[in-house]
This record gives sequence, C-alpha cells and structure tokens, in this order.
Amino acid sequence: MPVGDKKVPDVVIRRLPLYLRSLESIDPAEYPIVSSEALAKMVGTSSGQVRKDLSYFGVFGKQGVGYQIVLLKGELRRILKLDQEIRIGLIGAGNLGAALVRYHQKNRVHQPLEIVALFDTDEKKIGRKIADVEIHPVECLQEKIQELKIKVMILTFPGEDAQQIVDICVENGVKSFLSFVPVPIKIPAGVKVQTADVTLELQSLAYYT
Repeated sequence: MPVGDKKVPDVVIRRLPLYLRSLESIDPAEYPIVSSEALAKMVGTSSGQVRKDLSYFGVFGKQGVGYQIVLLKGELRRILKLDQEIRIGLIGAGNLGAALVRYHQKNRVHQPLEIVALFDTDEKKIGRKIADVEIHPVECLQEKIQELKIKVMILTFPGEDAQQIVDICVENGVKSFLSFVPVPIKIPAGVKVQTADVTLELQSLAYYT
C-alpha cells in the first residue's frame, strides 16, 4: 500500500487493527494518553516497532509524552478506511461461510464492516437467510455487487471455478478478498487477496508439538 512516495509493507497494515483494538480497550477518560511502550506490550511487539509503523502515516504523538488515545483511534480508523461503511459479500454459504457470517454479525458492534449479501450455487439455499443476510444465486454476482456496492468478498467455497468467480468480482469493483479457497488466485495490480488456509496453519503448528 503506497502512502505518498512510500510503500507500506503488508505486515504493517496487518498490525494497525491490533493497535486499534488495543486502544479501544482503554477508557480515554481515565487514561487519555498511551505511550508507545504500553501500546507495544498490549500488541506483543516493541515500542520502536510501534513508532516505526505509525511513522509511515504521519506524526501522531510527542516524544516523551505518548499518543492521545482519541486522536490516534480516529487516525487509525481513517487510515484503515473504517471511518466509512465497507460492504462485504460472501460466496459459499456452507458450514464455514455460515459460521463466519454469524460470528461477524454478532461481533460487529461499532464496526462499519457489514456483510450485505451471501451467494451460493445450491438452489435449496437460495432465498434463505443466515443472520438476516439473504443468500443469492452466484449467477447474480455482477448485479448484486453493483447494486449493493460490495468492495470486499469472502470466499468459502471449493476451488472449482474460483478464478472465473474472482474475475467477475474484480470486473465489477471488488478490491479485496479474504480467501479460504484452496487454490491459487491471480489478481491484477491494485487488488488484494489475503489467504486463510487452516490446513497449512495446522501443519506448521505441528512442528512445535
């Protein structure tokens, strides 16, 4: 992600929500300022890393004083575009997809990230709802993406036709994907795919057992 003339590493972007979550756990009326050291301990990194990460986006604190919590929360929301509604779709309303929708809807208090449509190929599921979100046929992807202004898509279906489906999403304005699909996906510049492969994660954890 570029900021001005600087390219921000993905690992930095992925730490920003951790900083925001930590700040939201603090009552600013009681503790209006937080130090980089205290924030680092909450996230599990170093104070130097906190300062370096935030420096990509500007100067938000004072040396020897710290960061004003309300100000920094607002800036992090702006940087992550969480100061506006982000509409999300999900393709694959099976067990995993249903669980993700229910979890998100239950825990989205004060979040602008909203799952607005589900898609599936199973005719028996079409028209039903999961956590008040309607399931549409995959054939309606183009229409619904444009109608509902979907910018993020979660992929929780088997790998068949994955590239074709992603291409349709990209052509209609989807900019980001969270993929649980077990196949590689090609995307153009300016589009982001973040892959969550439970099997690979478990295999890597097996090393530590």
